[in-house]
Amino acid sequence: MLHKLLPVLAALTLILSACAGSTSQPDPISSNENGNTLSGKLIVYSGRSEPLIQPVLAAFQAKYPQLEVLLKSGSNSQMANTLLEEKANPQADVFITTEVFTAHALSQEGVFQSYEPVGYQNLPDAYKAGDASWIGLTQRMRVIMYNKDLVSQDELPASMFDLTDPKWKGQIAAAGSTNASMQAQIASMIQLVGQEQTEAWLNGLMDNEVTFFGGHSDVRKAVGAGEFKLGLVNHYYYYLQLAEGSNVGIIYPDQATDEMGIISNATTAAIIKGSRNPNAARAFLDFLVSTEGQKIFAEGNYEYPLLNGVALHPDLEPTDGLRKANIELTQVVNHFDTTFDLIDMANLP
Repeated sequence: MLHKLLPVLAALTLILSACAGSTSQPDPISSNENGNTLSGKLIVYSGRSEPLIQPVLAAFQAKYPQLEVLLKSGSNSQMANTLLEEKANPQADVFITTEVFTAHALSQEGVFQSYEPVGYQNLPDAYKAGDASWIGLTQRMRVIMYNKDLVSQDELPASMFDLTDPKWKGQIAAAGSTNASMQAQIASMIQLVGQEQTEAWLNGLMDNEVTFFGGHSDVRKAVGAGEFKLGLVNHYYYYLQLAEGSNVGIIYPDQATDEMGIISNATTAAIIKGSRNPNAARAFLDFLVSTEGQKIFAEGNYEYPLLNGVALHPDLEPTDGLRKANIELTQVVNHFDTTFDLIDMANLP
């Protein structure tokens, strides 16, 4: 897989290779131990858009005013490739991703330093690496948002596969093939329903003349403005658009017993092996999974916190009653070769 992906690294998210070497487990760095003594620079690489991560960085820096927090953001693929290029001479201290598969792959490359932050035991096992090389932060659902002025209740799609219905031709917006969440969804669907059905779905999107944007912010704004009837997004983009006053609705798809269930994913964080400020990096991971850090994600971004006991945003629908897809992380990662093959065959922009 590694040799196959090298020519197109700039457009891809994941690289798999030999397993990472063993790493030692540093002691947790709690705010009580450090007080406000952390100093120097903490360099954070982020695959998340800056507006969604900046409030957390600002709160952490306020907690440690002698520490300078610097952010370098880009797509997951850009940041992952940079980390691989810098592996022999790491420049970053922490990496934050938009989904778990990039974190898993980079862990396999030996890019991360294992660390169990304070509260690690309170995170779901499904969203933390077996060797503690990365941790999950927040969960997101793949949903369909719609413009209520353009779509009536009786014609709403109920499944991802309904997006290939010709009645929606030219009326759907989605993030394109370089978007990590879109890549992860395709890989997940291969595991859930098989390559043939996933390929047919992609071809159906292309036949339906779906408009593909560079990111989900453009998708949600276009649906909110009535330029499209439907948009394929992560759930919080719907809530962000709703908060801006748009008349939009949300569909949690594939809930029937014979359907695949809703596809979910998670943001993650990891410490870079060779970090130049490991104390600050560990303190930052402690903060990210603390009640304070998780509340910022929940209240500001409408995300589902992974730490037990953190309240959801009052407008956010709980997921307890949702039928979720049974996604196996390792199997999904192993499908990424096929994912990019299908993307190429479908000519997905």
